[in-house]
Amino acid sequence: MLRKIRLVLAVLFFTAVTLLFLDFTGTLHAWLGWTARIQFLPALLALNAGVVIALVLLTLLFGRVYCSVICPLGVMQDIIAWGGKKRKKNRYTYSPARSWLRYGILAAFIIALVAGASQIAALVAPYSSYGRIASNLFAPLYGWGNNLLAYIAERADSYAFYETDVWLKSLPTFLVALVTFILIGILAWKNGRTYCNTVCPVGTVLGFMARFSWFKPVIDTEKCVNCRLCERNCKASCINISGHSIDYSRCVSCMDCIDRCSKGAVSYRHVPSSRKTQQDNAAAGGSQVRQDPGRIPETRKTEDASGQIPSRRNFLAGAVMALSSAALKAQEKKVDGGLAVIEDKKIPDRSTPILPPGASGARHFSRHCTACQLCVSVCPNGVLRPSSDMATLMQPEMSYERGYCRPECTKCGEVCPAGAIRPVTTAEKSSIQIGRAVWISQNCIPLTDGVECGNCARHCPTGAIQMVPFHGQHRHRGGHDGEHGGKPVMIPAINVERCIGCGACENLCPARPFSAIYVEGNRTHREL
Repeated sequence: MLRKIRLVLAVLFFTAVTLLFLDFTGTLHAWLGWTARIQFLPALLALNAGVVIALVLLTLLFGRVYCSVICPLGVMQDIIAWGGKKRKKNRYTYSPARSWLRYGILAAFIIALVAGASQIAALVAPYSSYGRIASNLFAPLYGWGNNLLAYIAERADSYAFYETDVWLKSLPTFLVALVTFILIGILAWKNGRTYCNTVCPVGTVLGFMARFSWFKPVIDTEKCVNCRLCERNCKASCINISGHSIDYSRCVSCMDCIDRCSKGAVSYRHVPSSRKTQQDNAAAGGSQVRQDPGRIPETRKTEDASGQIPSRRNFLAGAVMALSSAALKAQEKKVDGGLAVIEDKKIPDRSTPILPPGASGARHFSRHCTACQLCVSVCPNGVLRPSSDMATLMQPEMSYERGYCRPECTKCGEVCPAGAIRPVTTAEKSSIQIGRAVWISQNCIPLTDGVECGNCARHCPTGAIQMVPFHGQHRHRGGHDGEHGGKPVMIPAINVERCIGCGACENLCPARPFSAIYVEGNRTHREL
């Protein structure tokens, strides 16, 4: 019964968190957003003391329930391990804890966080790793499925679905997500929870607390017949039946051992302190654990993976790359109403990245962002995308080739679980300067092509751009210096004090491939 309850809760949490990254409308966050805010690392970085204390108490009471129920990466490993178990049952064996590796990775993780290099720490953070997997690998498949339904619905004169853009936001982040998925998938397929109990820093912290949990699986030596079914079904490899001991720092309270024991020798209950000390010593002793008389020590067997596993892995990797390639090539031909192809905009060379309103500035954002990509997934305007710069790798930044940051949109601040982007109202957003517009005369079409424009001024939501006569010496193609049809050429003049850096001017500028006006970011946001 305990295992069934755990499975139901794990499926519900996993589904809820996954839908947060797949939902491009952002509507599900009103109901399911709390499942992201109760993740351990985001709650810690957001200084959400209530959630952190609740998770600590949960661990001290029931063990590492967080790892087997709440953490989406842990549940994903269980799903993959379940597939591997279908291929071969009773396949796990006990292995001693690699404490030096676990605590070494935890120390490096803490140093990276303290030093402000959270993008490095995010490489092994469980929630962030799953977020990148979901947004870079699962979300495109979900988007293509939605577009297929939209195509079918349109043919049936129904608009229950609408088409959405599916595009590669960042090649480095995609590759990181793909490599992470493959590595964790291989470990889970072959050895269950190896990642959780060897690499994951959150698992190491919670594992230290779980040693002192009130309730935990206990082996009754009077009922145990040494059949080893519990040991061979423990995906955490933490049950040593030779010494009738369990390494509680690695046990994720999955209840599989209880479900598999036909003699009722394993139960989930409170362990008296004296018994607990004996089992902890036995688990930590490794080679000093008690051996059953006459039993030959069993060596760990290595499964032959030369058959199906590599072929399936290669197929999965090839399928993902093929789908990604198809997404890049399946761009519609855009024309201006005639036969001329409209050239895509290119990203300008910004000296300072643009961060969303609510981020406060580069220092605060870098220290709190876990690079989970949740804000990137929910951005309705295609403005946020993962950074490719090594200093801010995988952390979101803004760019305006596909859209601009609309004043009425506050989605990114509403969904950020780590406090990197604080929630702001629409009124507050309109008074936060995240950057300022810069005019490039060499690209401006009134000067290069001799035609009237003014797009930037017409669409500026704060009125920071006004069109003024040009008095300089600049000869456009087929025109005269400073005039067009006897009228002075009008060029944009920018009031930097009123500009908020929303990017409407850059996005709607008709100049190609580089806009004649672009936004330069502020390292520290200003209140206007």
